[in-house]
Amino acid sequence: MMANVGGIDKILRIVVGLALIAFALLAPATISWKWIGWIGVVPVLTALMGFCPAYTLLGINTCPAKK
Repeated sequence: MMANVGGIDKILRIVVGLALIAFALLAPATISWKWIGWIGVVPVLTALMGFCPAYTLLGINTCPAKK
């Protein structure tokens, strides 16, 4: 697995992922679709690993070129 997630991309993934997780934890129990917030785990994990399988399938690489 080669890194394919760059710096700004990592920051955005962490922010969005944590916001979704916070929604899952803090939303009132009466909201029946609060489970969707747990999808936030995926962007956080891909940011921490620096690898996104979807980027590989789509041929995207936001990581700066290594010299």
